[in-house]
Amino acid sequence: MATGRTHRPATRSRGIPEATVARLPLYLRALTALSERSVPTVSSEELAAAAGVNSAKLRKDFSYLGSYGTRGVGYDVEYLVYQISRELGLTQDWPVVIVGIGNLGAALANYGGFASRGFRVAALIDADPAMAGKPVAGIPVQHTDDLEKIITDNGVSIGVIATPAGAAQQVCDRLVAAGVTSILNFAPTVLSVPDGVDVRKVDLSIELQILAFHEQRKAGEESAAHEGAAPPPVAHDETTDQGPDGDVPAVMPA
Repeated sequence: MATGRTHRPATRSRGIPEATVARLPLYLRALTALSERSVPTVSSEELAAAAGVNSAKLRKDFSYLGSYGTRGVGYDVEYLVYQISRELGLTQDWPVVIVGIGNLGAALANYGGFASRGFRVAALIDADPAMAGKPVAGIPVQHTDDLEKIITDNGVSIGVIATPAGAAQQVCDRLVAAGVTSILNFAPTVLSVPDGVDVRKVDLSIELQILAFHEQRKAGEESAAHEGAAPPPVAHDETTDQGPDGDVPAVMPA
């Protein structure tokens, strides 16, 4: 079985917009649910509703894949599952290392969705000597002293950082130097990486703060409605809060 080290995604060479790439996993999740229910075909409207996008955007996204569906019939569910999985690189094995096995890292290690989506947790790594050898999700934790050897031995090109913020950049530098070219960062800090290395950032506290903003805004609107006044408009910074085609990305890049 091929590993992630020898393959680079075809999306860039084929000119698929990053905003479309970001939506492909949403379509795949909805299609997988339909497949599990043995649904043979789905209309663009039904699939768009399940994925949380509008049908015109979905049809445009699929046109980049060369998939246009059949008028009056819709899209073949199984074929789309295969087509999107192939485009995302999920038809092969992607070994992943998780660095930082605290509460969050352990939760990620125990996540059952990795294997079913084409990812294999090849190693768990932590700087605490007391953690070395302890099994988490059936995988023994290894010490960071062996990080480079672990990356090389397992042909890893995707790393997950779940360390405290202060340690994240050093871990990132070591991962990149060892050959990792894609990083999923859960640490609450912005990472600096060279060209050719992709970073996706997941910051749960930021997401909660955004939700708090919306809750506060809704409370203000309700208060204004009771007082008979119109709520103040919300300014949008077009340069920072939107994706390439006006969408706020589900996961913000670092």
